[in-house]
Amino acid sequence: MRALVPDGLDELVLLGAHCDDIPIGAGGTVLSLCRARPGLRVRALVLSGAGTAREAEERAALAAFCPGADLAVTVLDMPDGRLPTHWEWAKERLEEFRRTCEPDLVLAGHRGDDHQDHRELAKLVPTVFRDHLALGYEILKAEPDLTQPPVLWPLDPDVVDEKIRLLHEHYPSQVARNWFDDEAFRGLARIRGVQAGRRYAEGFHPTRLLVGAPA
Repeated sequence: MRALVPDGLDELVLLGAHCDDIPIGAGGTVLSLCRARPGLRVRALVLSGAGTAREAEERAALAAFCPGADLAVTVLDMPDGRLPTHWEWAKERLEEFRRTCEPDLVLAGHRGDDHQDHRELAKLVPTVFRDHLALGYEILKAEPDLTQPPVLWPLDPDVVDEKIRLLHEHYPSQVARNWFDDEAFRGLARIRGVQAGRRYAEGFHPTRLLVGAPA
C-alpha cells in the first residue's frame, strides 16, 4: 500500500474536550511525531478539567507523550458533558487559542462520535481552523459509535507499548473503567493495523484534505 507522507511538520495542535481524549485517540501518532521531530512546536487545548486532579494528570501525560517538544498546554473549566449548552463559550475559547498558533496539522475528535462534547468540538474545528489539515481521532469507549476511519497512521509496536504504558501511568482516575485496559487499546490498534497493512495503526477521519501540488 502506498503512503502519502507530509513534506513537513513544524507545528502540531491537539484539541480535546476532556483530559485523556488526546492520548487515547491519538497518543501513538503524537508520540511518533515528537520522536521523529525534536523541538516540534505542540499546542494543546483541553476544554474541561481545570482546577481538578484531572488537569494534573493531563499535563503530566501530554509532557510524556510529547518528548522533546516545545509544548504548551491549556486546560479550561467547561463542565463535563455540557458543550452543547456552552457552544458560544467554546467557540470563543477556540478562536482565542487559534490566534496563538499556526499549525501544519490539527488533531481533534470527529463528528461521528456519540459523546456530545467530542462531537460538538469536532464540528467547531473547521469553523476556526479553516485552512488547516484537521484529522479527527477515534475514542474507544462504551458507546457503539466506532466507524471505519479512512485515514490510517501506522505505528511501530514499541510506540503502541509505550502508549499503553503511559495511559496507565498518567490516568489513574480512569483505570477502573471497563474499557480502559491493555486489550482494548491494543485490540483497536491491531484492527487498524490490519487495515493499514501494518502491525498497528491509529485511525482518523479527515474534515478536508488537499492532494497534489499547489497551483
